[in-house]
Amino acid sequence: MYMATNGTRGTFADFNQQLIQDLRAHGGEATTGPFVGRPVLILTTRGAKSGQARENPLVYTRDGDRYVVIASKGGAPTNPDWYHNLVATPDVTLEILGEKFPARARVADGEEYNRLYRNQAELMPAFADYQRKTSRKIPVVVLEQTN
Repeated sequence: MYMATNGTRGTFADFNQQLIQDLRAHGGEATTGPFVGRPVLILTTRGAKSGQARENPLVYTRDGDRYVVIASKGGAPTNPDWYHNLVATPDVTLEILGEKFPARARVADGEEYNRLYRNQAELMPAFADYQRKTSRKIPVVVLEQTN
């Protein structure tokens, strides 16, 4: 649960929808809430079971021409649904700063994993806290534009 801007309690799905609307209305920049000033993209995956389009706003970092997102789920013991979806179908759509394009996802491992997780945690220290909160290895996903 979170506190909505109108003072009522809402779900994280409600929060995500409001953030997506805000990003789309303002060229990919968050104008309210905890993501103001943070780089946020909209990831569209296909539901692994349903095949339905699923949209998720996620903070990201860059690694050259690639985009990097972390499947932290706030340090929860399970991976987020969007992660399962992109593992099943790695062809995704990204919306970044008002631009929409196809991309392909892959899960980082080894030294690349360590470097990319560390980079994001240095910019956004909450990610270091998330790893401490859970016993699972939080996945790092690399997204590369395909067009």
